[in-house]
Amino acid sequence: MSIWWSLHLRREAASVPLARRLLIGTMETAGVDPDISYDLSVALSEACANAVEHGGAAASDGGPEAYRVTAYLDGEMCRIEVSDSGTGVFLTQGPRPARADAEHGRGLCLIRELADHVHIGAKPGRAGTVVSFDKILKWRKDPSLLTA
Repeated sequence: MSIWWSLHLRREAASVPLARRLLIGTMETAGVDPDISYDLSVALSEACANAVEHGGAAASDGGPEAYRVTAYLDGEMCRIEVSDSGTGVFLTQGPRPARADAEHGRGLCLIRELADHVHIGAKPGRAGTVVSFDKILKWRKDPSLLTA
């Protein structure tokens, strides 16, 4: 089975749970194990929160800029990409560990713990950051998606 979708979201906090719910619904319908769905939804929430907070200045029309979330479920793998139009990140040594009581700075570390493979880099040829991560899927024994 192959499913993919892409969202163009405003850089607003309310967009984060929207992306998360769509991902959870997609994986539930496809029959993905709930523990895997949860891990990916937390990682997606962290990537979206980073895009909302650090993803760029206001658009030329005065409104907030947007960011894009794309999810691919293909065979045994799920890949998620979150891209924004901010100034980009430059991580030579990976994310710095945050203090346990810190309110910020744990997102990229969480994504690295919850996903199997993570890539964080600049958008080719233009400003912005792309956070992409993969996870091998496990399946429920009784998926709700029926084959015709």
